[in-house]
Amino acid sequence: MSSDHGSAPHGIRLPPGRRVELPGRGTTFVRELPGPPGAPTIVLLHGWTVSADLNWFACYEALGRRYRVLAIDHRGHGRGLRSRRRFRLADCADDVAALCRELGIRRITPVGYSMGGPIALLTWHRHRELVDSLVLCATAPYFRTPGTESAVFSMLPVFADAARFTPLPVRRAIAARLLGRRLDQDPFGQWARQEIGRGDPAAIAGAGASLGRFDARPWLADIDVPVSVVRTTRDQVVSPARQTELHAGIPGAQLVDVAADHAACVTGATRFVPALLRALRHVHTESGSGGGTPPRTSSRY
Repeated sequence: MSSDHGSAPHGIRLPPGRRVELPGRGTTFVRELPGPPGAPTIVLLHGWTVSADLNWFACYEALGRRYRVLAIDHRGHGRGLRSRRRFRLADCADDVAALCRELGIRRITPVGYSMGGPIALLTWHRHRELVDSLVLCATAPYFRTPGTESAVFSMLPVFADAARFTPLPVRRAIAARLLGRRLDQDPFGQWARQEIGRGDPAAIAGAGASLGRFDARPWLADIDVPVSVVRTTRDQVVSPARQTELHAGIPGAQLVDVAADHAACVTGATRFVPALLRALRHVHTESGSGGGTPPRTSSRY
């Protein structure tokens, strides 16, 4: 393991990070906050094309006061694991489980944002003994429905193919849409460009294609742990209707609304962070793991 505190624009504080070898899989990168003694462990799962830092930087401090926090860069994204294998969301879920085994963590709450939502769901689906509860933000049980969804997701195969040939411009364009702002030459824009540029073009392309194939509807009703769905009500990337469908499909799930678009975690953080904390308090109260104070299956995704 090696440590990495990273760099970010003035005013953005990042937790310590380190590279962790996952036996038989490769080396990934994770940021960590220890939280209060005995606090539940949450694992932050970021969205497509970006990194954990770009997705979660505005949340780290508030979450770290209440929880043990792990934030992993998914394979092919940021400083995440590199592999020659075809990208599968299921492998990202298995990476989460492998990280927890390596760190000696027995129970977690996966917190998935956008593409991180499917990864969180698959972590439960494939490693049920590990998952205590789930929080699903700005996400859906499926993504690709041409003609009825945002162009970002209805055109996933096109983006995936294009990313192989014009990688950085395409990735920046997608990320700018998902982050809700242009990636200008200001300090934040420069940092965001650097983070996006760390990604592997083929893996990013494969992630888009895998996201387009994902569909959890056949097994949503089987989810038997506490769940909170954080719905971004002004979202033009993952429609609120699709997010509502996710909530309706999971028995007993709590719904927490945020009046923000798909970039709520960045541009609407003052509204998103309190909503995320409410969602976490709910699932940990339901699961009995505290309020945040002091059989494997095959997959084609």
